[in-house]
Amino acid sequence: MNLYKTRLPDHGSGTPIVRCRDYTGVSGVADVAVTQNNLTSRNIANMKKTKPGNRTSAAKRNTPPKNVDEYLSGVPEPARSTLIEMRAAIRSVVPPAATETISYRMPAFKTKEVLVWFAAFSDHCSLFPTAAVIAAFKKELKGFSTSKGTVHFPTNKPLPTALIKKLVKTRVAHCESKKRH
Repeated sequence: MNLYKTRLPDHGSGTPIVRCRDYTGVSGVADVAVTQNNLTSRNIANMKKTKPGNRTSAAKRNTPPKNVDEYLSGVPEPARSTLIEMRAAIRSVVPPAATETISYRMPAFKTKEVLVWFAAFSDHCSLFPTAAVIAAFKKELKGFSTSKGTVHFPTNKPLPTALIKKLVKTRVAHCESKKRH
């Protein structure tokens, strides 16, 4: 396998992380031990082998989707059903003037600015309501994987639509309060 590699910063694990891609487009991250310029990989053999055109996430397409329906058509089940349910929950609480758009290759709802983004991944769907909203709901989001501005909802569990609606309503209120000031 002919690989080209990019060394990523060490995040305290003690093992350097190298992003590897072979010339056929197989990509992955592997833990490696570096010995006299030779890479001994423990995980390259276990990397998921996918062809560039057959990605599992609509966000990984070579060409960005033109609209939300096109994005959804490229999402495999069960993520597609979860994302459709999330889309309906968001639509029910955004202002009537809000429109669907694609921003950063993800579906989003916007008025004059983007209110929220949402996207499908291989094992979860994410809602991107911004960091301020995540911080405001820190206690309610305890059982979910979160990052600074994202909440991950596993596709193998029921979608908490009431919580999603609360998050989106809060984001809409933040946007409207910015307009008034």
